[in-house]
Amino acid sequence: MSIIDKSAAKAKEEDGESLVERASGKISNDDETKAKSKSKAGKAASKTSTEGSVRQSKRAVIDLERLRAANILTPDSDPGQTFEEFRIVKRQLLNNAFATGDKAIKNGNLMLVTSAEPGEGKTFCAINLAMSIASERDLTVLLVDADVSKPDVLSSLGVQGGKGLMDIIADESVDVADCLLKTNIENLTLLPAGRAHKLSTELMASERMGRFVKEIAQRYPDRVIIFDSAPALASSVPGVLAMHVGQVLFIIEAERTRESQAKEALSMLSSCKHISLLLNKARFTSGIKRFGSYEGYGYP
Repeated sequence: MSIIDKSAAKAKEEDGESLVERASGKISNDDETKAKSKSKAGKAASKTSTEGSVRQSKRAVIDLERLRAANILTPDSDPGQTFEEFRIVKRQLLNNAFATGDKAIKNGNLMLVTSAEPGEGKTFCAINLAMSIASERDLTVLLVDADVSKPDVLSSLGVQGGKGLMDIIADESVDVADCLLKTNIENLTLLPAGRAHKLSTELMASERMGRFVKEIAQRYPDRVIIFDSAPALASSVPGVLAMHVGQVLFIIEAERTRESQAKEALSMLSSCKHISLLLNKARFTSGIKRFGSYEGYGYP
């Protein structure tokens, strides 16, 4: 027996296991540990990948009591004056939106709601229009808060905002789907204004905005998109948005908006060829029968 063999035998007798066997066992254990680590890492990566690929839709619960208190239509609103008046308003707009042949309007399903000055009720009208259209059986509505300087749509609905329109336009890595808010009102989805930006007008006029508008206009043929924008005489944004939409609903407050103001504001929206006027806050004498008050129509 060689000296090396004698030494190995002696070490084995003293420790019960040779150095070679120890080394062999260590290598085996190390390999097993590494294999387990790789397996765990692979499972973790697979889990992360799976979780990342599953996109959870954001939900927003609209406060219906808040809407009723503000005289805004809800899914369970009884037919009455506001209900019937917005039926008339939406029907003309929808006829234009889905016209065919020679009467077809490019981006007719994209509608801009604005006014000349603040306080004329444009957001009130935009929300009621969206609610009325959402009651249609074959249509869905996307209500966009495009008044980026003073966004009021979500606060009026009692909903918390987040990333929205300005984030989508300013950052190409932001996905539209990640900003949309599905609501507890069937057929109604919201898009917040997003973070304020000092170059809001320039961003609205950008190629990115054009691509965004084209995407949302063509992705769903049964969807109506309503932009609640700033007043035309208070911001340059409505004039830019008018270049993208197919229709404008221009709100005029009765007994307040001057003719000169209306004309100046309308001239800034002239890039859109289909503009409808809506007289808001009009007063009627008690002797005139209005919608919902005639016996046999509406609910008693």
